[in-house]
Amino acid sequence: MNAAILVAAGRGVRMGADKLWLEIAGRPLAAHAWKKFNDAKCVDEIILVVRDEAREKFSRLAKQFHFQKKFQIVTGGAERQDSVWNGLEALSLKTEIVAIHDAARPCVTEELIAATIAAARKTGAAVAAQPVTDTIKESADGTTISCTLDRSRLWSVQTPQTFRVEIIRCAIAAARQKKLLFTDDTAACELIGQKVRLVASSAPNPKVTAPGDLPLIEALLK
Repeated sequence: MNAAILVAAGRGVRMGADKLWLEIAGRPLAAHAWKKFNDAKCVDEIILVVRDEAREKFSRLAKQFHFQKKFQIVTGGAERQDSVWNGLEALSLKTEIVAIHDAARPCVTEELIAATIAAARKTGAAVAAQPVTDTIKESADGTTISCTLDRSRLWSVQTPQTFRVEIIRCAIAAARQKKLLFTDDTAACELIGQKVRLVASSAPNPKVTAPGDLPLIEALLK
């Protein structure tokens, strides 16, 4: 059984508003990623991790857009990895593979979801990613260039980040035990020495972070 955890408990600090409820291409941002997983044949169940005060809004969203796939709504934690942990705790005991996805990343395709699930089934962990094409500079003081990094070895990771359930549980438990905070689930896998397979994302899969992201994402969704 495959499940998805949609992480939707952030507060949109950089956006300056609750971005998940901004209307983009005819529906709230939160509804776009949910629809992608609702329609994905490779996903059996969806766990939405939300702020406590938003639970009722998400329930109404399911009715408004007729999302039929089995879902649960759970309350998020103080940090992203706490929210992911709460989502993991809500999974069915039959779940073998879980895809963790940012609800603010609405352009994900079913093909990409399925590809990360297939890779995680083989290797234990997988992440959607794209090779870095810009020249990347490192700055020690934040004002001048220290060195140029070899971009041929660099990847920009996205979501879904997909795992065998027992592996991501072990990874996040290790991070919590050491009181380490990660904003990326694959970093917890690195902590326990778990290899993560890179799954190239051929289609644009951006995340809404700042107001300037909205025109591009609306154009992609349309």
